[in-house]
Amino acid sequence: MHFLDSIIIGAYVFILIYIGFNRTKKSRSSSEEYLLMGRRLSLPGFVASLVATWYGGILGLGENTYLYGIQTWFILAMPYYVFGLIFAFFIAEKISLEKFISIPDHFHNYYGHTAGIISALLILVIASPAPYILSLSILLQTFTDISFSWSLILSLIISLSYIWSGGFKSIIRTDIFQFILMYSGFVIILIFCWKEYGPPIELIGKLPQSFLDPLGGMKPQYILVWFFIAMWTFVDPGFYQRCSAVKSPGVAKKGVLISIFFWFIFDVLTITTGLYAKVAMEISSPLYTFPLLGSQILPPIFFGLFLVAILSTIMSTVDSLGFISAITFGRDIMWRIKTSPIVKNNEKVLESTHFVQQGLFVMSFLALLLAITIPSVVRLWYVTGSIIVPGILIPFLVTFYNKSNLPKNIIQLMVLPVMVGIMWFIMGNITGGYPLDLEPFYPGLLTSLIIYLFNIKYAFRNRT
Repeated sequence: MHFLDSIIIGAYVFILIYIGFNRTKKSRSSSEEYLLMGRRLSLPGFVASLVATWYGGILGLGENTYLYGIQTWFILAMPYYVFGLIFAFFIAEKISLEKFISIPDHFHNYYGHTAGIISALLILVIASPAPYILSLSILLQTFTDISFSWSLILSLIISLSYIWSGGFKSIIRTDIFQFILMYSGFVIILIFCWKEYGPPIELIGKLPQSFLDPLGGMKPQYILVWFFIAMWTFVDPGFYQRCSAVKSPGVAKKGVLISIFFWFIFDVLTITTGLYAKVAMEISSPLYTFPLLGSQILPPIFFGLFLVAILSTIMSTVDSLGFISAITFGRDIMWRIKTSPIVKNNEKVLESTHFVQQGLFVMSFLALLLAITIPSVVRLWYVTGSIIVPGILIPFLVTFYNKSNLPKNIIQLMVLPVMVGIMWFIMGNITGGYPLDLEPFYPGLLTSLIIYLFNIKYAFRNRT
């Protein structure tokens, strides 16, 4: 990497830390201020933050495009637009009106103390920033002389240091900065690719035929699996946090709709870039598709700007999930366990913030440990997400549309689907393939649906 590119990356880190730490004293004045920016989140901040934090797996997106072509849009983009639209029209405003802090807080208020703790444990599993810390460290190690261990530590410190001081306000401010960088970087490389290899329409004649197939050579069931997995948009803690922090319910709805438009634009940029990479070079490690294409085609300074764009997409996810993990562990578990319900509200506010800051240190250490000891953590995240989401999806959604008949057997409704998913995963690994060729998500969700339907039948029988 040219020294000018190193200067660009150094400037990015300096500006990021400056923005994160600047004017954050007020952020610790109350729990709502620290956790949700005092519920003053504006529409531009909502959109920039939600869009920026959505692409933490940018290296994986490049890898899939290099291997399977436009299939990437049909499994990693389109399904999320669909459920994002449903979320915007039917859920976003309701979350804003509820005025809760987090999904576990939501469960606590509707289902009680035990359900709140269980939901927090489940959220903790799927909200770990470990996969993205690992991605950052791999990227740094590849293009610098920093060792793997030190790149992990450096990634963690830079991403999470300003959160301790500024909380959610620091995340929003840095996400706006990184939102601009991520789009700028991919526009830059697309311009250079267009100039070097011709307009995107000419890629049709240069790509393998399978790369223009929406299935990418896979079975239709494969696409369907990804479509249903995208349902975890409904219980994404980042969505919930931002909808809770907005100034008004209308901002939440508009924010999600506008974000979908920007996702589409960024997906076009990144997938087109990945297709250019397939035409331009042969690489043995598709995970590095984007950075290797940049190193081949971009001159100094522009390559540094492109690396900063990739870093921005990952860093914005690390700080967001790191903060959510800290809230989940510090407030939704430790604070709930240690704080008596009879404590006055003002005392609760102070303790909540303190517990979250402690949780940030604990979860940072655990994420670092996980990233060091389990290098396949991205796959682990995918599997655990498929197992965990069925345990909270239906119980969460019914609180918006069936408040008068909430499930009474809530613990079974949350725990049994997760246990079924775990057993399904174990059987799949023992036998070399999942039973009936179904991902753990499906039997878990089916178990949840059956338990809920039995609950409705039982409640109806009691009324009659």
